[in-house]
Amino acid sequence: MHIAKSLALAAALAGPLSFRKFRRHLPAQWIEEALETTGTGTVRERRLPAERVVWLIIAMGLFRDRPILDLVDKLDLALPAATGWGVASSAVTQARYRVGEEPLEWLFNKSGEKWSARSAERHRFHGLSLYGMDGSTFRVPDSESNRRYFGGPTAGKVRGPSAYPMLRLVALMVLRSHVVAAARITPYNVGEISSAKGMSPSIPDDSLTLFDRAFLAANLLILLTRGKRNRHWLTRAKSNTKWVLDKALGPGDELVSMTVSAKARKEDDSLPVRWPMRAIRYQRPGSPPQTLLTSLLDPKEYPAEELIELYHERWELELGFDEVKTEMLDREEALRSQLPAGVTQELWGLLLAYNLVRLEIESIAEEAKVPPVRISFVGAFREIRDEVNWLDGIRPTAIVDRLRRMRERIKRRHILPARRVRSYPRAVKIKMTSYPRKRAPPRRRGIP
Repeated sequence: MHIAKSLALAAALAGPLSFRKFRRHLPAQWIEEALETTGTGTVRERRLPAERVVWLIIAMGLFRDRPILDLVDKLDLALPAATGWGVASSAVTQARYRVGEEPLEWLFNKSGEKWSARSAERHRFHGLSLYGMDGSTFRVPDSESNRRYFGGPTAGKVRGPSAYPMLRLVALMVLRSHVVAAARITPYNVGEISSAKGMSPSIPDDSLTLFDRAFLAANLLILLTRGKRNRHWLTRAKSNTKWVLDKALGPGDELVSMTVSAKARKEDDSLPVRWPMRAIRYQRPGSPPQTLLTSLLDPKEYPAEELIELYHERWELELGFDEVKTEMLDREEALRSQLPAGVTQELWGLLLAYNLVRLEIESIAEEAKVPPVRISFVGAFREIRDEVNWLDGIRPTAIVDRLRRMRERIKRRHILPARRVRSYPRAVKIKMTSYPRKRAPPRRRGIP
């Protein structure tokens, strides 16, 4: 009878109490739809139903420093059994791989589209939603399967492959809130342009996307602006970029055209021979001259001075990657999972957790009447984690008061000064060592 009541109570809660404040952003219907669409829903009764495994993977992103079994216990994710409440480590591993990566990817794509559209609507530039796209790499555990699937950089025949396998992540982010709209996870040897082309349908209408100069490619940017969707781009010219002057618009402001390479037109015969764009030259004190290239051709509607100032917001993407890799992953060498499916599942959960934190920050910023980037991610992330820890055992009527006090603390303690324009050049702090790399010997069958 006690077990039946416990099961009924667990079903009524439909999720761990500690995540109640996040569940308003991530509806249970989305999780159910993700599991049903990918065919991974729980058919028979299990200690760890699929929907709770989804929350476990998200919790792994919030609590990098906690063992997975501790999270299951801390967040009451396992349903009770006749033999007690404990759950074996092997059961958790089996539950993770039974659910797989597809539901987490589906859930991220669904939520990212909804959340980013709402967020970008609040922070427009001349009527355009403002996004940024860039890539980064993540280390993964040095297992044979991960190395075979993800690969990694090499340092020649003498030094050999990198110490860790690496994956590549390309992300589309709302620049003024850091909400991640879309992402693509690939092996290391898949180029950023290839991923960006596959993600271009995720860029909404009436938008401006800022790119690093590595993304200056006709087969990406021309396709982005085609049709009547009013999608635009802004990037920086490479040192060897060449173009022809078509018309001077003002000092340092010109309409130009670039020749599309024969190679690009051979791969896509729909590309034109000439590619029109606008070039804006400028120089900041102490920095070398720079040129911006953009599809925004009207100098009256989009003044050059505003575009120059705007392009430096592209650095928000780098700050977003830093928040994930430095703060949420706690500067650990690699993700946890030993198998490729577990790695990608874990990273989708990490991105979901990041977006949930970012949504809380955006809500707090709105209350404090400051831009979301003025709220310290480090401070807010720690406050949110601390509050989740405290929520265990607290009566439901007290949760609202605790969360209200948490939001007041973040507004009081963690509002940053206004952003300054980044003026320091990129530099490498730690160079590669000359010592030989440590390589784990391959395990033989039957030997632990």
